[in-house]
Amino acid sequence: MKKQLHLTYFLVISFILFGCSNPSTEEKATDHSLESSLETTIISEEKESSEAIVVESVSSSQSTDEVESSLPSETHTTLNDYSNEEIEYARIWLQLGANQKLDHLYAKKIPAGTPLNPDDESSAVYPDEVIQLTGTRLVDGSITYSSNGDGTINLYTVPLRWDGVYPAGEEFYRDLLDQTKQVSIEPNVEEDIIELIQLLTIK
Repeated sequence: MKKQLHLTYFLVISFILFGCSNPSTEEKATDHSLESSLETTIISEEKESSEAIVVESVSSSQSTDEVESSLPSETHTTLNDYSNEEIEYARIWLQLGANQKLDHLYAKKIPAGTPLNPDDESSAVYPDEVIQLTGTRLVDGSITYSSNGDGTINLYTVPLRWDGVYPAGEEFYRDLLDQTKQVSIEPNVEEDIIELIQLLTIK
């Protein structure tokens, strides 16, 4: 009987010791499952973080492009893009023109020796080449002048359209030529000059 008790006691002690020192297969499987789940969670979080960075970078790039495309394009037009004649015509009209709201500006060169009034045989002639600036309508007015090449012009007091009884006589036209006066032309505002040049046609 004592032998049986000793044997039973030995088996119980052995079972307890063996159970403590060697975890069951089920416990090992549980631990391995927890480790795999933890690794999967970490990898998933890293992947989501990377995707978020990429999306933010693309969004930032698109935002920059949209802002740049919405900005008005710069115009680099300056007076250097135009001839001295074009600049001169615009400046003179801006200073002396009757109507500053033109639909169009025309510049016509008239050679020296041309009669002031081509319809009158008694007309005097222009002593120099002159430029005649006009708009599209009579109410726009006109400017007839010769340039001195030093920032001044000789301004003739002749109409764009002649009305009256002809021949008017040489004295009449001589008086008109005597009324010619010298005028200094101001530089004026560059933007206004360019805007008017864009309406200009040289005949």
